[in-house]
Amino acid sequence: MLDLTFTAPQPKVIQGAQGDWELVIGLEVHAQVASNAKLFSGASTRFGSEPNSNVAFVDAAMPGMLPVINEFCVAQAVRTGLGLKAQINLRSAFDRKNYFYPDLPQGYQISQLYHPIVGEGEIIVDMAPGVARRVRVERIHLEQDAGKSIHDMDPTMSFVDLNRTGVALMEIVSRPDIRGPEEAAAYVVKLRQILRYLGTCDGNMQNGNLRADVNVSVCKPGDYERFQETGDFGHLGTRCEIKNMNSMRFIQAAIDYEARRQIAILEDGGKIVQETRLYDPDKGETRSMRSKEEAHDYRYFPDPDLLPLEIEQAWVDDIAASMPELPDEKKARFVQGMGLSEYDAGVLTAEVENADYFEAVASGRDGKMAANWVINELFGRLNKEGLTIATSPVSAAQLGGVIDLIASDAISGKIAKDLFEILWTEGGDPARIVEERGMKQVTDLCAIEAAVDQIIADNPAQVEKARANPKLAGWFVGQVLKATGGKANPAAVNDMVARKLAL
Repeated sequence: MLDLTFTAPQPKVIQGAQGDWELVIGLEVHAQVASNAKLFSGASTRFGSEPNSNVAFVDAAMPGMLPVINEFCVAQAVRTGLGLKAQINLRSAFDRKNYFYPDLPQGYQISQLYHPIVGEGEIIVDMAPGVARRVRVERIHLEQDAGKSIHDMDPTMSFVDLNRTGVALMEIVSRPDIRGPEEAAAYVVKLRQILRYLGTCDGNMQNGNLRADVNVSVCKPGDYERFQETGDFGHLGTRCEIKNMNSMRFIQAAIDYEARRQIAILEDGGKIVQETRLYDPDKGETRSMRSKEEAHDYRYFPDPDLLPLEIEQAWVDDIAASMPELPDEKKARFVQGMGLSEYDAGVLTAEVENADYFEAVASGRDGKMAANWVINELFGRLNKEGLTIATSPVSAAQLGGVIDLIASDAISGKIAKDLFEILWTEGGDPARIVEERGMKQVTDLCAIEAAVDQIIADNPAQVEKARANPKLAGWFVGQVLKATGGKANPAAVNDMVARKLAL
């Protein structure tokens, strides 16, 4: 692992009319469990199906229908907890959270308030090399998702789609450890990255498979430290919750607006009302949605249709034994084992597919050279063309073949870029393309010497200038490469020019 001795970033400070204020942020992230079936029924979770086509009788709350736990969803929650270095509770229980809404057929949501399946864990949120925030995770609990109300299909009626009803969610609740908008977005990015490495959530925010409720409050400098000493939340100020955020940019903008709104109210002598708010990206502001409910408002009680969930330590151990290498571990291996910079290793491990591609390219090759080609040439071109690693025209095997040709001195770096362009547009085997198209670089010292002699003979004035100023020798190198169609070995040309000019 990388050295986890890091400096915590400074809290975000906002200057108000009457002094400085600091932010305190906690997040509740709802991550849809990657499962083909719902939490308590066998109905499909496929996105984009016809409305109300993925609904079992239990999802629709038909009389007499009883929930049956999906063991795979439980395993996915345990896997997530292990990935966050969290406590796995061998005994957990489901509760009914009662509220009434058209897209909730049962009139309650099955959740876990009192006995969640996962206890305390942590996430290391990297802000810069050597700068990171350790964010404590309070709990992860399993719960059902609700359906979806649609209000824009008819001017007089609303419609309900129950396809999402009963889909398994993991609610991942952080402690109020986050101290700024950028940290909040970075926390969600890191959590999403871990979930995707684990395969427990696809992290698709556009489809609503990962969304965050952001709790924001403000306090005076020093109050947060007093909270840490005493555990008294009164030092942190009254929080407001911004609901259903699904964009990193919007998360940052919403936090900044909400903090300034609260500061203005407090400095004007008012009080913050605890409430749930929505962010309007068009207006760049939050607006009140409803007063914030407490747990007792939902009349939680143990679900009488579901026994307490008891799992065995041996089962948890089996899941732990199948855990993949996680991003922090992979990043550390790239830095320590391949000599990559922390920045490059971070870029390569940002997405699991990118890391897998890079490892295939780097296998048996120079890691730094592989990283340079993947990050600069491949990622640069993918970004320019609006493509992903999954749709890359150049495979890992093809890019590895290019690197092999460079390492063997069969081609130069310049020729390699021309070869990459051919592979991108036409495909094919790199070695065969180089052979059939005569792209091999010239390594014959006699041929290079002849070219250098000719350029020197044709440019006596430039020779005198280069001898007076050795930096001008590069002009001869360029002329030789031009004369040989870029095929001459650049290192050999540099050596030959220097020797001929007696530099």
